[in-house]
Amino acid sequence: MLSSPGEDPRNPEQPPEPAEPGDETAVCSRCGKPAENTPPTWTCSVENGRRHYFCDDCARANLRAIEGRLDSPWW
Repeated sequence: MLSSPGEDPRNPEQPPEPAEPGDETAVCSRCGKPAENTPPTWTCSVENGRRHYFCDDCARANLRAIEGRLDSPWW
């Protein structure tokens, strides 16, 4: 099956992710803190094909779980 340019061939119903991670308004997946553009100090995690961003405070508080590659619902 061929896909259109910019379309994810693994899951055609899922909209493609933004090309640059800093182009959108990021919201912390843990606490909901908003940030205009993605600050370089935030952590980005890809879980089940979706990007999740975590602010500095949430990333620091859960560093061991992040480094252990545990899904965020677990921690």
